[in-house]
Amino acid sequence: MSAVIAVLLGVVILAGAVYDTARLITPHESRCPPLARLRGRRAALEATERWSTALLLHGRITPADHQARMSRLARGERRPGPARHPSAPRGGRHG
Repeated sequence: MSAVIAVLLGVVILAGAVYDTARLITPHESRCPPLARLRGRRAALEATERWSTALLLHGRITPADHQARMSRLARGERRPGPARHPSAPRGGRHG
């Protein structure tokens, strides 16, 4: 009886090893698992939110700009939009 259990366990382990090897070799398998992609996107959105909040706290953007950025982030967009404060000079450092 214990020999049958050992053989069945060996077959299950061997089948798992073959399955994993075939899954890694096939070209249709993505390099990044879906959960890791989701985790990375969520981290990027959180970093963008922190950046926007820092800009607001340092007076670089208006509260309306901050609210617009947060609305875009809530929809999953990472593009920050306009970042200039209305009273900031347009020419930059030398203009």
